[in-house]
Amino acid sequence: MLVLNVSCEPLQLMGVQRAVRLVLGGKVEVIETGHGHLHSERYTLAQPVVIRLQRYVHVPYHAPACTRKGVLLRDKYACQYCGATPGAHLLTLDHIVPRALGGRSTWENLVTACRPCNSRKANKPLNVARMSLRSAPVQPSRAHMMQELLGRHPTWRKYISV
Repeated sequence: MLVLNVSCEPLQLMGVQRAVRLVLGGKVEVIETGHGHLHSERYTLAQPVVIRLQRYVHVPYHAPACTRKGVLLRDKYACQYCGATPGAHLLTLDHIVPRALGGRSTWENLVTACRPCNSRKANKPLNVARMSLRSAPVQPSRAHMMQELLGRHPTWRKYISV
């Protein structure tokens, strides 16, 4: 579920259990609910989809961590060599400069690749493999990553421009 700051700025996505604890503890208010209900021995609660904190939380700037999920999201789940979109489970991460040649696991050196393209490139630099990238990989901002995440859920889309 989506957590908003008091100013309705998207902060993060949170699991249901933690969000319910915050709702029952009075630390957040429920802005939007889903179709289902959550039941316990004493309570029945409409399933929250969007919650807003009661107090403002200052969010210091820090670059998003370079993770598999982050690279897939940045590259829109598409192979950066041929453009194929076979699904996240069939995509691999490819080092543009292979690790064997000193390449590191950074935002600027990792791209998503389908298995055939990754096999074709193998452990070679792009020019030796005679391959090119569809777009240059860059480190995304936290706002860009949040925009990509929120755009995937119809209820959350309206909070993108806030």
